[in-house]
Amino acid sequence: MDLNEARELLDTERLGILKLIGNLDVASLEDREGANEQGDHDDSAESLVGEGYDSAIEATLRRRLNQVEAALLRIDDGTYGQSVRSGLPIAAARLEADPAAELTVEEAEADQLSL
Repeated sequence: MDLNEARELLDTERLGILKLIGNLDVASLEDREGANEQGDHDDSAESLVGEGYDSAIEATLRRRLNQVEAALLRIDDGTYGQSVRSGLPIAAARLEADPAAELTVEEAEADQLSL
């Protein structure tokens, strides 16, 4: 994959993730405000459950953001497209499918089998 194309894809994904995280922050604040309102306790619990879901989604988004930012750093330091574990080249098709890929297909599959 061309480095400029990879950077563009990663930058676009990074901005999208940051926007989603910002939207979740607003939703979480609204859930918290709803939980603190006077009224039916069931409504308060529902707001807190919604906040819990938002927190889980935000954690997933932040993990992906870290992966994207790490890939951008690899572009900068000249190691993009190489496994962070072995240094072996990552297949172009894998990088096209996931520009933030850190491992070869074989390494990623081995990790999944060990879970």
